[in-house]
Amino acid sequence: MAVTWALGPLGAVAIGTLLLALLLGWLWDTVVTITRFRATCHQLRRFPRPPWRSWLLGHTGLGKSTEEGLQHVDELVAQYRHGCLWWISPWMPILCLFHPDTLRPLLLASAFIAPKDQLFYGFLKPWLGDGLLLSCGQKWARHRRLLTPAFHWDVLKSYVGVFNQSTHVMHKCIFSHESHCQEQPSEYIKAILELSTLVVRRHHRLLHHSTWLYRLSADGRRFARACATVHSFTATVVQRRRQALDRLGRQAWLESHRGQSMDFIDLLLLAKDEDGNTLSDEDISAEADTFMFEGHDTTASGLAWLLYNLACHPHYQERCRQEVRELLKGRDVEEIKWEDLSHLPFTTMCIKESLRLHPPVTAVSRRCTKDIALHDGRVIPKGIICLMSIYGTHHNPDMWPDPQVYNPLRFSPENSKGRSPLAFIPFSAGPRNCIGQSFAMAELKVVAALTVARFAIRLDAGRPPRRKPELILRTEDGLWLLLEPLPKVA
Repeated sequence: MAVTWALGPLGAVAIGTLLLALLLGWLWDTVVTITRFRATCHQLRRFPRPPWRSWLLGHTGLGKSTEEGLQHVDELVAQYRHGCLWWISPWMPILCLFHPDTLRPLLLASAFIAPKDQLFYGFLKPWLGDGLLLSCGQKWARHRRLLTPAFHWDVLKSYVGVFNQSTHVMHKCIFSHESHCQEQPSEYIKAILELSTLVVRRHHRLLHHSTWLYRLSADGRRFARACATVHSFTATVVQRRRQALDRLGRQAWLESHRGQSMDFIDLLLLAKDEDGNTLSDEDISAEADTFMFEGHDTTASGLAWLLYNLACHPHYQERCRQEVRELLKGRDVEEIKWEDLSHLPFTTMCIKESLRLHPPVTAVSRRCTKDIALHDGRVIPKGIICLMSIYGTHHNPDMWPDPQVYNPLRFSPENSKGRSPLAFIPFSAGPRNCIGQSFAMAELKVVAALTVARFAIRLDAGRPPRRKPELILRTEDGLWLLLEPLPKVA
């Protein structure tokens, strides 16, 4: 009555009309949303649904980051082969895909049509920023163009010496009691490991999907502290290099590094697009954080599982050793050169089979901006989260007979004929594949070759590993191996 008295009859009618319009607009949006969801559900009925807990909880809690969780994936792949539908809640379906024929339309689609899913990848944003892993659209395309030259063959060649030197240091750390190289763990690396664990834990806790609730939680506060540690370290390094570059000037800097390898921060600082624009300090920090996580953690996981698999199969290990020793025969210095990397065929097969059996990244996700038609006539509706299981694809019996068996000969030229290239995707595939895959393979070859040449690798039978798939495939209590120095071959 007070409002009617203050505004008069016409004002009251206007307010009533506005409220009615808002109500009708809300009802219309609700009807449209429900209609679209019903149409989506109709399309999704063509995908098999594993048994769930209930219509309300769906499959919540059934996907676990444990050894048993990976065994459950093996069971799903063995039963459904191409993919299946999971419900995280009554309104959140997720398609789990694990066959090359099903993955192909998504992996090979334009990055603008099949961008990364922002729900789960969004949890990484406060840590990794808007770097190559998380950016999308024109920004991703620009950064991809700017960073691609950093991974050209000519640049990678200069890093082989660094790989050799780092391997020597690692071997010294294993047996030296005087170096103290492992007594003071890096706070930076410790923070990266903690962030990885916290992100995965957040995935499994629906209440923590809310940003403000997560910030109030104990995990949220730990996440913020770890982010601050990582960002402080990176910002300090970038600023120090920027000041050095500004002091010398671009041309003088290039002259001073002629014939030397430049590290990743240097390459980012010098990068320019077609208009002559450089990356901002914020962009450089985001890319540095991204590559420290993607490059350091993934390669460490791949190397650890490779050594474990070679320890489990001494006959394959010995064959690698003989291949490397034959390559190094007669050399004064025991180092792997760039030209050597193409002359380690069996070692390369062992690396690939280890990446198949234990892929460092077990899954990636996409959320398409349009309907995607599959080869069998089914359609993936626009907006649905698609979890592309790299682990599941690598363990699919349709592509890999006896998938749990470590057999490097799967990757021999004769056995690889006719196999879909998307059956083996440790670095993903398509436009958003891993930009550093050649770098990673070169690093794995150098470290593996020098390690098997110098040491016999044995299992610690008292500590069998239990796999732990977080952002990276780890184990619950480490991978424990015994390394025995071998006599030098004259």
